[in-house]
Amino acid sequence: MLAWRGLLLWPFFCAAAQNSDFSADVKVVNLFATVHDRSNNVIRNLTKDDFFLTEDKRPQIIRYFSQETGLPLTLGLLVDTSRSQRRVLEKERSASYVFLEEVLRPSKDLAFVVSFDIRVKMLAEPMSSVQDLRAALDSLKIPILASTLLYDAVKKASEGTMRKEKGRRALIILSDGVDVHSSTSLGTAIEYAQRADTAIYSILLADRRNNGLYSRRGRKALQRLSLETGGSFFEVSDNLSIEKIYARIQEELRSQYSLGYTSDGAVGEKDYRRIGLATKRDDLVVQTRDGYYPSRER
Repeated sequence: MLAWRGLLLWPFFCAAAQNSDFSADVKVVNLFATVHDRSNNVIRNLTKDDFFLTEDKRPQIIRYFSQETGLPLTLGLLVDTSRSQRRVLEKERSASYVFLEEVLRPSKDLAFVVSFDIRVKMLAEPMSSVQDLRAALDSLKIPILASTLLYDAVKKASEGTMRKEKGRRALIILSDGVDVHSSTSLGTAIEYAQRADTAIYSILLADRRNNGLYSRRGRKALQRLSLETGGSFFEVSDNLSIEKIYARIQEELRSQYSLGYTSDGAVGEKDYRRIGLATKRDDLVVQTRDGYYPSRER
């Protein structure tokens, strides 16, 4: 299994200011991190002193730390319904039923469903009703015409939906990763997700008859989407089913550390700031992305 590890990183106020909107005048940055050992087991017993943190290679002081995050979660399912997915769509649908039932906390978390093929379509607005979300998944269908607007879907979900939400934000993409005819580039899609403080978990599920250069291109795109936004990349295989992948994503979302620091960078000094977060133990890997935008305005 190929996997890129990323950190769910969102610049919010910490502690009492946790629910406030982030702006260019705010220097407090809050990070959400998951830590694994070399056997890919989640590590939950670390303390603040086990981490070290940098911003643009300058050491930062971790001022806020907790081992659990009670912040609400907004989760978006972006499902590829292009013709290349017609033989795997039912696997995506059935596994998503179970995942949503297990991960959503009533009256606290929200989820929405987007399909993308020749168009990007919102099938369910952010909601907590698993029954209505199941109905949205039931409506997924493959069109006759061929096109895959993956990057447009990431842009629209990030800009049109995620930027309005508070708390933790994550997109889950189920696709072979090959974009066809989007008006948005891969780099621009990533920037929209970063500016919306949204991590992307990519699940590569493809018809095995689609291979060669086509498959490699899709894999690289999904890996980059996850790496640069703070999520993880997974590939469905004989040894790693989509059900197991969903279980891993669920575990990561429920096993995060919350770390906050006051940036020493001047306001307006730089548009994008690179974050480095690691542990003092060489045998552990921090799920992290490499930066954030000080302002959420484009």
